[in-house]
Amino acid sequence: MKAWLCENPVGVEALQWRELPAPPLPAGQIRVGIRAASLNFPDLLIVQNKYQMKPPLPFVPGTEFSGVVTEVGEGVKGFAVGQRVAAFGGLGGFATEVCIPDALAMPLPDGFTFEDAAAFICTYATSHHALMDRATLQPGETVLILGAAGGVGTAAIQIAKAAGARVIAAAGSDAKCAACKALGADAAINYTTRNLRDELKALTEGKGPDVIYDPVGGDLAEAAFRSIAWRGRYLVVGFAQGQIPALPLNLALLKGASLVGVFWGEFAKREPGRNARMLAELAAWYAAGKIRPVLDRVLPMEQLPAAFARMAAREVVGKLVLTNP
Repeated sequence: MKAWLCENPVGVEALQWRELPAPPLPAGQIRVGIRAASLNFPDLLIVQNKYQMKPPLPFVPGTEFSGVVTEVGEGVKGFAVGQRVAAFGGLGGFATEVCIPDALAMPLPDGFTFEDAAAFICTYATSHHALMDRATLQPGETVLILGAAGGVGTAAIQIAKAAGARVIAAAGSDAKCAACKALGADAAINYTTRNLRDELKALTEGKGPDVIYDPVGGDLAEAAFRSIAWRGRYLVVGFAQGQIPALPLNLALLKGASLVGVFWGEFAKREPGRNARMLAELAAWYAAGKIRPVLDRVLPMEQLPAAFARMAAREVVGKLVLTNP
């Protein structure tokens, strides 16, 4: 097999595309021939030694992928050689094959492409868990999505619209704002050229958004929280800007607002039954055409450094996907 190996997590430049021996297949696991893998922001952090999980060295990065089952370990039920699957495995995706516990694999229904499947689980599960479970989003409510042109942002737009909400997308360029509106957002704000609070006040007639979906953090957080509606829910999804904001808690008191943490990975571990039902609903929404991953670029697996460079430059709209022949 071949894989991008991280022996020293000092950055993308230290990764090496190497030929490695195929690992033995433990009981309870399946071997997957990887056809496609997508980039998520933690993939960049983990090779920079900045992520909360620090795997033993060396390791193969790549959290999310799709492919075909090539071998089934002892005790595995429900999977067979030749079956198409997707997985959010945590590690191992930037390679030609990987072994994963069968519980992490999601069988792919007919019509689900490998490229879409590789870009699906993390962003749509995170956004569905955030909006539908943690925020209990209701039809007719207004959602502000920060970083709306990214992977989780584009998924959040689609899920919020499928739930009957009004969506205000906030992004860092006019082109990204246009992409968000083409995806279904009712309005878009370029926060690099417009005042976020003034725009939100005008777009909501002074009421403010009912739900704020924030995977960005940084200096936008306080301005957004100051604009939230009465009984609003502020979803803490991530910190793509790099800075963890310090929000004045009196704002929550004054607005009767809730500050809500979103950690889909932990939810999936602690509540596997609910997670499985959520993934099944998302797969049905995909089959019905309600949601579909936005693919920024599809590149060969050997071009991982170029994909990381595009991600680091914040040029991505949707998800970057890498493929094996």
